[in-house]
Amino acid sequence: ATMPGLLLGDEAPNFEADTTQGRIRFHDFLGDSWGILFSHPRDFTPVCTTELGRAAKLAPEFSKRNVKMIALSIDSVQDHLSWCKVWGVGSAGGKLELLSCSKGHRRSPHRFGATYLMSQSMGVLKLRPGMGRSFPSSWSTPIKSRVFIFGPDKKLKLSILYPATTGRNFDEILRVVDSLQLTAYKKVATPVDWKPGDSVMVVPTLPDEEAKKLFPKGVFTKELPSGKKYLRYTPQP
Repeated sequence: ATMPGLLLGDEAPNFEADTTQGRIRFHDFLGDSWGILFSHPRDFTPVCTTELGRAAKLAPEFSKRNVKMIALSIDSVQDHLSWCKVWGVGSAGGKLELLSCSKGHRRSPHRFGATYLMSQSMGVLKLRPGMGRSFPSSWSTPIKSRVFIFGPDKKLKLSILYPATTGRNFDEILRVVDSLQLTAYKKVATPVDWKPGDSVMVVPTLPDEEAKKLFPKGVFTKELPSGKKYLRYTPQP
């Protein structure tokens, strides 16, 4: 069996959707920025309320990193606007939008809204067929909570799946954004528990002589019992 949804390196679907700040086309919304899409099971769920409150508070940090944020839930835009009052979207300075993936006819699988189909393709929703010829109101169920990070090339760089009972760690999301952006533009990788400012690893494909030229602060190799010299570190460029 394979996991549903986008795989790393896949291009984001260029869907159109109504959001709390107007209608968007996703690729135009991203522009030349990085982007984070958070999926949520429903509006007014306790864990998700704390998450979006945290996202709104951290909006300046994401903006500094040229990251646009958008969140998706199965409920309507009208419900989203009410939910925004709870978790303080105003403090995000207009930097966090909510879109709905429920638009479309709920009785027929042939009349789904575009954002619903997008949500299925991304693995955010799964279809639960009803009995007989019609589909009950519970025909779709969210697949917990996902985080998608897209690069300026509109391709998926990272995806994390959380159970509904575990809130997302936004310090970790900021950390991986820093790592993704650094490693996208420099020939380095970030080791375990890396934080901005820590030493980074030289990618294995870079020859030693080229590494010395590329990293003037120096390259040092960690000694291993095997004697192999492949753990090469350099101060963060």
